[in-house]
Amino acid sequence: MQRPMAILRLCLVLALVSCASCGERPKLERLSNDAVILAFGDSLTFGTGASEDESYPAQLESLIGRRVVRAGVPGEITSQALARLPAALDEHSPRLLLLCIGGNDFLRRTGNAQAEQNVRAMVKLAKSRGVDVMLIGTPEPGLTVTPPAFYAGIAQEFRLLYEAGVIGEVLRDATLKSDPIHPNARGYRVIAERVAAALGQGGAL
Repeated sequence: MQRPMAILRLCLVLALVSCASCGERPKLERLSNDAVILAFGDSLTFGTGASEDESYPAQLESLIGRRVVRAGVPGEITSQALARLPAALDEHSPRLLLLCIGGNDFLRRTGNAQAEQNVRAMVKLAKSRGVDVMLIGTPEPGLTVTPPAFYAGIAQEFRLLYEAGVIGEVLRDATLKSDPIHPNARGYRVIAERVAAALGQGGAL
């Protein structure tokens, strides 16, 4: 009976080690003081509902002391963003891409499968150029205001730093919104603070 018990104990240890490794936060290379960060997305990145210097990229820049390029296009869907991304990477040569896109696909009901395919393609493109990626989940409309599961799947697939909750948290709080689907300056501040904290925990700062 000792041998089966020993095997069982070994299996339990291996399972615990496996679970622990799954829970580890992905790590980013530390950003130098002159590193460029490209914040890429739609109106949530553009800062609709607040002034330019109150957008989340502008507030993030002041928090972390690195240049953050605001590359958000209001109304853009993921297929348009995918077509735009190569030129943005060429122009700015970022060390890190903050990718927050998908909300307009959900509002227009173009299909989550297509959005997932396009987000994955954007991540692959950036990674192929040696650019680190942090993914910010965009929630679907509805009662829960939570991102579709495919964001977490892509983050796990590519070992990305992933912020799943902050956009939904802001949009569930009327005091942090300028309209039903956009934050106000305070809401963008919350997003910037959460992204900065995640970058710090991920080793980028």
